[in-house]
Amino acid sequence: MSENKVSLHRVIKASPEKVYRAFTEALAIASWLPPYGFLCTVHSMDVKVGGTFRMSFQNFTTGNGHSFGGEYLEVKPAEFLKYTDKFDDPNLPGVMTTSIWLQKTLVGTELKVLQEGIPAVIPAEMCYLGWQESLEKLIRLVEPEIPDA
Repeated sequence: MSENKVSLHRVIKASPEKVYRAFTEALAIASWLPPYGFLCTVHSMDVKVGGTFRMSFQNFTTGNGHSFGGEYLEVKPAEFLKYTDKFDDPNLPGVMTTSIWLQKTLVGTELKVLQEGIPAVIPAEMCYLGWQESLEKLIRLVEPEIPDA
């Protein structure tokens, strides 16, 4: 694991379309993206090339939070997403780039995540742990098949 990037891989028992929806619907991403102990508010989300998003995470214990936003660079439904992230806090400078690959498999979806350009003040190991928690929550959202009736 290098200093400024993290890479994760999972196989998920859900279709690429369903996993993609979890990344592109505001209510869904707010439910799984923040690590445990944090709440997420999606202020805006326009998933298209050149579209932007704004979110904030709030520490449930302390009430403190941070906000960030970015731009969608590449969008291929149910296959690939690439977007930037920039924290509003000047103590967390730089622009991160996150790439998400979704590949249909016999059992569901192979998911690959690469986040690059993590600010130097954020230890890569902490970012990796946060992503692991988030992906655990993502799996719990997309794997259940719950009928309406």
